[in-house]
Amino acid sequence: MKTNLSKNDRRALIAAIVASGMDDLNVMFLAFSMSTIISQLNLTGAQGGWIGTITNFGMLFGGLIFGVLADRYNKFKVFKWTVIIFSIATGLIFFTESIGYLYLMRFIAGIGVGGEYGVAISIMAGIVPVEKMGRISSLNGIVGQIGSITSAILAGLIAPIFGWRGLFLFGLFPLIFVIWMHFAIDPETITDHDASASEKTATQPKGRIADLFKDRALTQQTLALMVMTTVQIAGYFGMMNWLPTIMQENIGVSVSGSSTWMVATILGMCLGMLVFGNLLDKYGPRLVYGVFLICSAASVYLFTFAQTGPQLLIGGAILGFFVNGMFAGYGAMITRLYPYEVRTVANNTILNVGRAVGGFSSVIIGLILDNSGVATVMIFLASLYLVSLVFMLSMPNLKQSRYQQHGQLPTLAEA
Repeated sequence: MKTNLSKNDRRALIAAIVASGMDDLNVMFLAFSMSTIISQLNLTGAQGGWIGTITNFGMLFGGLIFGVLADRYNKFKVFKWTVIIFSIATGLIFFTESIGYLYLMRFIAGIGVGGEYGVAISIMAGIVPVEKMGRISSLNGIVGQIGSITSAILAGLIAPIFGWRGLFLFGLFPLIFVIWMHFAIDPETITDHDASASEKTATQPKGRIADLFKDRALTQQTLALMVMTTVQIAGYFGMMNWLPTIMQENIGVSVSGSSTWMVATILGMCLGMLVFGNLLDKYGPRLVYGVFLICSAASVYLFTFAQTGPQLLIGGAILGFFVNGMFAGYGAMITRLYPYEVRTVANNTILNVGRAVGGFSSVIIGLILDNSGVATVMIFLASLYLVSLVFMLSMPNLKQSRYQQHGQLPTLAEA
């Protein structure tokens, strides 16, 4: 397998990784605008929670559509359209006057973001060796968190001057990146090991969503991974969309203080992803996910007791390290567990089902806050990671001896 990449491949790999930062940049604008949006549009907590949930529904729809398109047509061309869609829809939020319009724009933005992830992972998998995908996925996740940090910085600079609408207008910035991709990268000459393999089986049908449920074992694996990604997204969006608001309203932390907390939490996420990706390549998913899921449940619960500024910063960094460090592993793990014909479909479908279902955490947390308290929210989130642990342990293909054999999976016809 080629390790010395051509100039075109390097640019394509960089584009696929950087795009994750740009979609996180756009998506996270909501976290820093939520309390202001709720106030200005006169929303309840549940209505505010639906903004994130509807975005996740869009991600599911986009993931399903673009996953199929990318496995049937040129991945990089499809990839560029996903970036264009989420960029334009985010910029159009500038014109929001009603909650219905905001829901619509966030749904369309979600379509682009949901399609981008799996297509980008598939492009990476076609260029780099499968045994290095843990590290590449972690780098992809870290760049995503850099996008979140940039979002926090922009929120502090732009929102006080131009308001939350002006912040979303900055979502048009990725269009400049698309222009660079158009002129700097030739989509027809990007290395794709999956395509090379498929050329050897020209009559092999392209992957379909139904192929993820081809038999009982594959169905069980797909459903278990969907539960895991649901928990992953529920914890992440619940934490990033609501904790800043919770700290502002219940603990008395200022907006700038909550932004500082979020930056510390995101830095913890970046370190967690870097560590997780390297451990995943070395020890396999069962041991590494097991440790991180248990530590996630513990750190979420213990965060309930943080009250002072230093405690919130340290607790946030630890929370981010474990809770979102695991996100780096899903692209690598799914890529390894599924035949090449359905890798984009598998990545997009599994993650975006998780996003759609897990996105209800924003609504559930809003309802809990309306009727109970912060402690109940944290217990709810902590318990989810124990559920994910049970489903992770139920997948036999995640045992280290079997997982290592999945470096080159058979085609659908041979499976």
